[in-house]
Amino acid sequence: MKPLILSLALALPLLAVAPAHVHAQQAAAAATPGKQVVDNGTRILGTLQARRAEFQKSPAALKTFIDGELRNSFDRDYAARLVLGAHGRGASDADVKLFADAMTDNLMQRYGAALLSFEGKPRIRLKSETPLPGGRGVKVSTELLRDGANPVPVDYYVRDNGGWKIFDVAVEGVSYVQTFRGQFDAPLRQKPIAQVAAELRSGALQTAPTNGGR
Repeated sequence: MKPLILSLALALPLLAVAPAHVHAQQAAAAATPGKQVVDNGTRILGTLQARRAEFQKSPAALKTFIDGELRNSFDRDYAARLVLGAHGRGASDADVKLFADAMTDNLMQRYGAALLSFEGKPRIRLKSETPLPGGRGVKVSTELLRDGANPVPVDYYVRDNGGWKIFDVAVEGVSYVQTFRGQFDAPLRQKPIAQVAAELRSGALQTAPTNGGR
């Protein structure tokens, strides 16, 4: 999975609505999931462009911005249970939360700065919305557009959990959940969830979309 594309694909719609923006929250609640993905992505792109110089000078400010907004619209505990798969059966909510927070923070710490390196005026185009089987949510199919580059297909999987929240992202058909499930399978076979989470938090274990960016 391409790290730069993944960081942008994850961050734009996941940074959905700042807590202070009550009216924006109400508008998002009334929006279709596809419209919410595109509208939030457009809003975040504008913020990143407007504050690029500030964020380049202060990684701490960028981290605060990402952390403060990411927590509101990414269904990280549900995503973590999907990543854990069989290893999460019978796991306590506390252990799942430890893993979810460590995994998300590790990913954004690693690739958050990449959000400032995108050229070509990136933007999102909505293609379709498809209900998932069993009422599990909606697949929002989009394209990530950049000047001078081919469109990149990005699918967002969302469910209604106090508002539309994203639990998986697939870039060019490669799923975030499936990728990390494979990466964490071996460590989780050998160690308890809490220890794997602690190693993620310390940096001893990394989420690793390692093939080349674009």
